[in-house]
Amino acid sequence: MNQKENENSAENLIQEISDRNHIIVKTSVIGIITNIFLVIFKISIGFVSNSISIILDGINNLTDVISSIVTIVGTKLASKKPDKKHPLGHGRLEYIATMIVSAIIIYAGITAGIEAVKKISNPEEANYSVLALIIMAVAVVTKIVLGLYVRKQGIRTNSGALIGSGKDALFDAILSGSVLICAILTFFTGWNLEAYVGVIIAIFIFRAGVEMILETIDQILGQRADADTTKQIKEAICSFEPVMGAYDLMITNYGPNRNYASVHIELPDTMTVNEVDILTREIEKKVFLETGVILTGVGVYSYNTQDDEAALIRNRVSEIVMANEWALQMHGFYVDTSKKTMRFDVVLSFDITPQECTKILFHDVKNEFPDYEITIIPDLDLTD
Repeated sequence: MNQKENENSAENLIQEISDRNHIIVKTSVIGIITNIFLVIFKISIGFVSNSISIILDGINNLTDVISSIVTIVGTKLASKKPDKKHPLGHGRLEYIATMIVSAIIIYAGITAGIEAVKKISNPEEANYSVLALIIMAVAVVTKIVLGLYVRKQGIRTNSGALIGSGKDALFDAILSGSVLICAILTFFTGWNLEAYVGVIIAIFIFRAGVEMILETIDQILGQRADADTTKQIKEAICSFEPVMGAYDLMITNYGPNRNYASVHIELPDTMTVNEVDILTREIEKKVFLETGVILTGVGVYSYNTQDDEAALIRNRVSEIVMANEWALQMHGFYVDTSKKTMRFDVVLSFDITPQECTKILFHDVKNEFPDYEITIIPDLDLTD
């Protein structure tokens, strides 16, 4: 790939990110406008009809408005350029904003539940008009159309926020449909179930807030990298002929489209430092252009290519290591048969501590190769 092609690829990637942000903002604005109208209509009908369930259904739509606003704010914050104080950007501010919104939604759910319980204790007759029922039916259909549209745009832009908002809108349509059915029953039979439906809606609002806050906590703590992304990165690295393996891939997220990573690659022990330098720069370039992930560090493992005995030793050590259930992978193996030294890394499951692993493996390998100086590095199971 020549310089001109590299520049074009980088420009295309930047344009794709810009287009993606535009679609997310546009879709979120449509969601905000639609939900604002639904909030106004539902709460108005709720007060006129003296229906707590319709009022709470309107409040539920209000949480959707807040969610869409957060999506827009998060997208704008993520696109803000890094500065000297925040060299990795401002994307994580989205998580803080989401935590605040989660708290608001939980509060709304608790308040809604209290009001619904009060209505059960002190019931008041609800009065629905035919016009109110028609407006509620239109609101249900509107929510279904909105949900399908937002989810489609979320899949198109690979936006988890939009996909989640779309699914939430479709679920809201089911809740609104339940409120409509209760209103119809009350209109034709006089059965008043709307306060009980209000309790159910309050529970769902509260649950939505809890799920949102738990998901955000996971993002702040750091989650396991997406398997498809790690596979794509490793395939890009291993597409270079000298590379014999890619290991220890660690991806750190600093907000949407802000992923930084480090990795170790296994190379023949005949390569010069200059050749390794040229190769790692090409790898960093390809990974960024194909995935948008910035490789901040590429470490190197040396692979035996000039010693036939080394392959036999490697295979035997691998058998010893992999005989343990908690040993997921052995890599970075190198042996110097003349100096009687060997070194290798072992990826561990979370069922054993690094100290325990090192003690067990050192004993077993040393028992097989007593003349060798052995160095064992335990690695965490960070990515697939």
